[in-house]
This record gives sequence, C-alpha cells and structure tokens, in this order.
Amino acid sequence: MRLISSKVATEDRSIDFALRPRRLSEFIGQEKIKDNLKIAILAAKGRGEPLDHVILYGSPGLGKTTLGYIIAAEMGVEIKVSSGPAIERTGDLAAILTNLHEGDILFIDEIHRLNHTIEEKLYPAMEDFVFDIFLGKGPSARNLRLNLPHFTLIGATTRLALLSPPLRDRFGVPYHLDFYDEVAIQAILERSATILKVKAEKEGLVPIAQRARGTPRVANRLLKRIRDYAQVMAEGIITKEVALEGLSKLEIDSVGLDDIDHRVLHTIIDKFDGGPVGLDTIAASINEDADTIMDVYEPYLLQLGFLERTPRGRVAARLAYEHLGLPYNRSPRVLDARQSQPGLWTQKED
Repeated sequence: MRLISSKVATEDRSIDFALRPRRLSEFIGQEKIKDNLKIAILAAKGRGEPLDHVILYGSPGLGKTTLGYIIAAEMGVEIKVSSGPAIERTGDLAAILTNLHEGDILFIDEIHRLNHTIEEKLYPAMEDFVFDIFLGKGPSARNLRLNLPHFTLIGATTRLALLSPPLRDRFGVPYHLDFYDEVAIQAILERSATILKVKAEKEGLVPIAQRARGTPRVANRLLKRIRDYAQVMAEGIITKEVALEGLSKLEIDSVGLDDIDHRVLHTIIDKFDGGPVGLDTIAASINEDADTIMDVYEPYLLQLGFLERTPRGRVAARLAYEHLGLPYNRSPRVLDARQSQPGLWTQKED
C-alpha cells in the first residue's frame, strides 16, 4: 500500500484506534458538520428519541468511522459496525438488526456496496423498524414480520452517487466531509504526537502537515514514519530539518505527491500532449485500474488544481506544469479523432 494512501492499512489499525477522538469536542476540523451534529444530538436526546439516520460521505481517511463512534458516545448508546461487502445474505442482516437494542447505532461502512436484495430489506427497517422474513416456498410460503428496536443507521461511503435514490432518500441529512486545511492537520499532528509520546518541535510538524494531502490518516501515517527516522537518525526529536530529510527519503514532494501521482501527470503531459485523454487510456499507460485512479489519485490532484475533467477526458492544468518544472507551451491541437469519428470511440470519459 502507498504510504500516502488514505485507505486504512492492517498494521495501522491499533494505533489509529488509539489516536481516534472520542467526543465531538476532541474532533478537529469539519466545523459545520460538528455544529449540525451537536444540535441534532442534543435535540434527539431532549426528546428521548434515537437520532435520525445519517449518511457520511467523502474521501477515505477523513473521519467517517470516527464520527460514527463519536455519535454513539455522545448519544450514550452502543454501536455495531459492519460493511456493505460483509452483509451478503438476508440472514446476515436479520442477525445484525435483531441483536440491536433500543437507540443503538448500526454503522455500515462502504454502504454503496450493499447488494440490491439487502438494500430493499433495509427500507422497512429504516422507516417502520420491522423486518420481513419469508418462510417456505411456493403457495405455502408465509411472511413473518419481526419488530425491531428503534435504531439509528449511519452509512459511510466514498461514492454517494452509487447509492440508489430510494436508499439515499431514507437518510435524514447527508454530511459531506471535506479535505482538512493545513492548520487543522497540524493541530491533529500535535495531538497525535502527544498521544504517541513523540518528541516533535512545532516547526517539525509543518512539513508533514503540508504533505498530508488534507487527510488525517495520511498525516498520522507520515508522523509514524518520520518518528522512526528521527529515532534512528536524529536522537528521536523531529525538527524541521529532520522532517524534510525523512520525507525526502520517502520520495514525497512538497505538496504530498508520490511516484504514482507523478506518473499520472507525466503520462498526460508527455504521452498525450497534456490531454484531453480518457481515463481508461491513462490506466492502461501506467498499468493501474481506472476506478483506482478515479477514486484514489484524482481527488487530490483535482483539489490542487493540477488536473481538470472535461467531457473529452482528463487535461493537465498549468499548475501541474509549474509544479513539475515543465514549460507550459501548449498549442491548439489537431482535430481530435473523437470529434471527426465519434462512433469509433467507446472509451469511458467520466
């Protein structure tokens, strides 16, 4: 796995759990979401009711699972955690729902990956708190309706558009988690350094925050790697110079791009004259999956303004040329074959 990947790594799980804030007051960043959640939680507790169903969406590593645990702690209830791919059969969902208690929270990660049958079974559970089971087959089949305790479903997804409209509409309010600014990331690093007992100067955390891609999970992973470098090479103290040396060894540039990010940009610029070029073509050129490029690499490149999505494909922006130290001397391109012979092109161009 890439060091700057925002997906959780197996070896990081125990430390990530230790670094996870437990209350809204400890959660850094996402101020609008925190304010809205605080009001919703206080209102629900005041009425003695469960919280409305919540959908959290955004890029990996921004705190969706953490917020799920925080909501449960603030409501004073238990939380059961599962994921869309793990719930394969109707019986799996029935077992989970019937083991909930009044007011409990069911957190489903990657909820967009629920299969259609399971999704339809969720509709009456979310609206009427009932679950229908069909016993037998054919004319003798009968329906058994189970009453469920009033619970709150929290869904987390990186692909809100992949949720079917009927499921999406059953959630009270969608909360979109944005990338964090550098100030928030530095505050998260200071908190993490204290918990991990890492000796770090404030200036030493600045280069890490600048390269964390606006993602707390990436920031904490980089902190741990620089901690190791400082322990071996600099008497265990993270100074600005030590941080810069360590990040250079890890081949992470000044804005948090690694070798794969550079390959994506160089492919568009060097092989395809800066674009436009289709997603599948980029994927084939760097031997990577198209969905991985769209979900993992592109969001940050788009946020930096290095990449543009157009109806005809991806285009490298002027800022990408400047960052890579390349001259921006693009001239009007010859008529694209896709314009002159559109019927010959079936390539995906999201």
